[in-house]
Amino acid sequence: MMMSDNAKDRAARSWKKRGSISSLSNHEFWRKEIHGRIKDSTSTVSYMDEPSQRDDISRLTVQMENTYQLGPPKHFPVVTVNHILKDVLTSYLQVEEYEPELCRQMTKTISEVIKAQVKDLMIPRYKLIVIVHIGQLNRQSILIGSRCLWDPKSDTFSSYVFRNSSLFALANVYAVYLE
Repeated sequence: MMMSDNAKDRAARSWKKRGSISSLSNHEFWRKEIHGRIKDSTSTVSYMDEPSQRDDISRLTVQMENTYQLGPPKHFPVVTVNHILKDVLTSYLQVEEYEPELCRQMTKTISEVIKAQVKDLMIPRYKLIVIVHIGQLNRQSILIGSRCLWDPKSDTFSSYVFRNSSLFALANVYAVYLE
């Protein structure tokens, strides 16, 4: 099986990107590698190769056209998201007692459930950030703050606080419009 010089170069480049070079010559290496019978031990050097400009050209790029939309066609439904927050927090935490390990897992689970339900509303071009805090309710106070750069005309948030006999939970959904 004969390979052209271009095919050898491409094959060597793809092998090189995987991070291993053999001490065998190109012809011996490919003959033994293709047939799967590498009998002798070979020395290899592993390394990381930077992609070349030629590789960047060969990749498929998707060119997005400008939409010339400066604002959202439909605003973020804060009231609907507030109902989602209330329903999810109530259903997951109504009868739960505060336990640190359980609450750590519950914050992850609840935030994923909230994010999935808000994404199901299919509001175009909004980036969603969901943050859930759960803490013990034991006659203490807590101040939770957040900061972000955003456009008050199109960006917004939704928040809900839940309490039961042993814990509190705060869920925030930030909706940032992508232009």
